[in-house]
Amino acid sequence: MGTSYQKGWVRLRGKKWYGYFRRSEIDSETNEPKPAAAQIILGLKGEMSKSQAREKLANEIARLGKQPLNGDKSMVNGSVTFGWFVRHRYLPLKEADWREETAKVKKYLIQADLVDEFKDVRLENFDKFTLQTHLNKLARTRSKDRVLQIRAYMKAIFAEAVDQDFLPKDPARTVKTPANLRETDKTVLTWEQLRAALSRLALRDRILLKLDMTNALRPSELFALRWKCHRVSAISLTLVETIYKGKIRAYGKTKGSLAEVPIASELSDDLLHWRQASQEQYDRSKQRHNMSPSEPDAFIFPNRDGSFLDSSNYRKRVLHKLAKELALPKLTFQVIRRTIATLAQRKGTVKDVQGMMRHSRVATTTDVYMQELPEGVRATVDSIHQELNGTLKRLASKGRARTTTAAAAAMVH
Repeated sequence: MGTSYQKGWVRLRGKKWYGYFRRSEIDSETNEPKPAAAQIILGLKGEMSKSQAREKLANEIARLGKQPLNGDKSMVNGSVTFGWFVRHRYLPLKEADWREETAKVKKYLIQADLVDEFKDVRLENFDKFTLQTHLNKLARTRSKDRVLQIRAYMKAIFAEAVDQDFLPKDPARTVKTPANLRETDKTVLTWEQLRAALSRLALRDRILLKLDMTNALRPSELFALRWKCHRVSAISLTLVETIYKGKIRAYGKTKGSLAEVPIASELSDDLLHWRQASQEQYDRSKQRHNMSPSEPDAFIFPNRDGSFLDSSNYRKRVLHKLAKELALPKLTFQVIRRTIATLAQRKGTVKDVQGMMRHSRVATTTDVYMQELPEGVRATVDSIHQELNGTLKRLASKGRARTTTAAAAAMVH
């Protein structure tokens, strides 16, 4: 597309300068270019004179007129839509920094909650009111975490539009988080409930869940464990890979996710017992297409075909069934991790719990996973009160001693 050399015109509406210029856009019926007038918000009256507004409009016309079509008719002579910008200017910059699975999730959220709503809206037509009301609407149906993510994406997209000179001002800069967000799940179980769940399980599932509970493993790490990961002499497990959406990955959720983790001595013995039982079952079986448990690369908790278990299927088939049988409020791998992080407050320091959870930041452990224990709060209050009482008693005792000494001295004299 060539460069536009028109000057356009400016007009004051309310407290803002608006710029207008001619351009072509695609007719939705004929799919052919047709003449139209473009409108751009140039700025506030108090920030620029009319001549400055004209100069800014001229710069905008020159810049927008040089933008390439790249075969996409969403942008013609300066008509830059939100959908076009996200596809051709925002995502290409960001995708290189995202892992494959992460990119799929982020792109899905941006598409579902932003692009589908605003794909044909021109960038210059956005304002804070439009974006804030959309975010408020999402808050009524989406989870708290999702709303926070969408707000972050919204701000990042428009900040990029300003940075690339597609917009003079960022309409999302002051968009606020909606006040009435849906509460996130904070379910925490008790030691008794965890023990009750373990008592209902057969050998394989009991060891699997006990390992998950003891070390707060993520399901992506738990189901990726192979026998070579079990270091008997060190009484530990070495996490070397994860499983996500049916694919094996050589990396974890964070940099510190894949590491050697200590396990209880008794649990290490249970794993050896399970390996022996698995081998005996394998020897009795007539199928030989599966990998023998004696092989280092065999999965510790395989499915019927010898491959890894599907975490979603396991959650529905085992965890949800247990929750129903035991009348638990909820039982998922996330609930187990949150429960262990919370109950572990009595078993070690915050840094110890962070190490067990393998979080890169203490704040993730304390603010996201650890929940308040009512009995813990009461115990803390009682402990503080006892300390205060002890101090007062010591002071009173010293006071009585001084009085006694003074009285004895007076009697001598």
